[in-house]
Amino acid sequence: MHIHYIQHVPFEGLGSIEPTLIKKGYSISVIRIYKDDPLPVVSEIDWLIVLGGPMGVLDEKKHPWLKTEKKFIRDTIQAGKIVLGICLGSQLIAEALGAKVYKNKYREIGWFDININPDLNHTLLNGVFPSKTIVFHWHGDTFNIPEGAIPIAASEATPNQGFVFDNRVIALQFHLEITPASAGALIENCRDELDG
Repeated sequence: MHIHYIQHVPFEGLGSIEPTLIKKGYSISVIRIYKDDPLPVVSEIDWLIVLGGPMGVLDEKKHPWLKTEKKFIRDTIQAGKIVLGICLGSQLIAEALGAKVYKNKYREIGWFDININPDLNHTLLNGVFPSKTIVFHWHGDTFNIPEGAIPIAASEATPNQGFVFDNRVIALQFHLEITPASAGALIENCRDELDG
């Protein structure tokens, strides 16, 4: 299986996901979209991972590559591929599926509980999460759940913490990939977001 992942900034990578993929024998390639790396042909993808970043889904003027990336994500989903989005990646997937992405009432930064939707029993995420778990968050935006998708979880500050669509597209607002090093990189590079 070949996995492509889209990286939006140099300090947000695969984190704890990478060793798992390597252990399973998957081949991995990175698309540094912020460096204008070319996007692959959709038929070359088995699985697409769309990572986070400090920019917003609507920041196309500042980051013109977002427009191309959004189309690529939409095309990849329509081609029936497996897609995982984390934070910004989840928001890009939500928009690609027609849902609204907008500023959350609160920034959610740190380790907070999420409550898992019991309806995940009928999805590929069955048994993956306990009913309540603590995860790492770093986001100021959120999204509506796309039509036909199943919500994954909710937190006190963010009712929509993710969704599963067509049992192969997973959007996670929170950061399961976080490691001590990647948390440190977020703090170093996004420190301004910690100020109120």
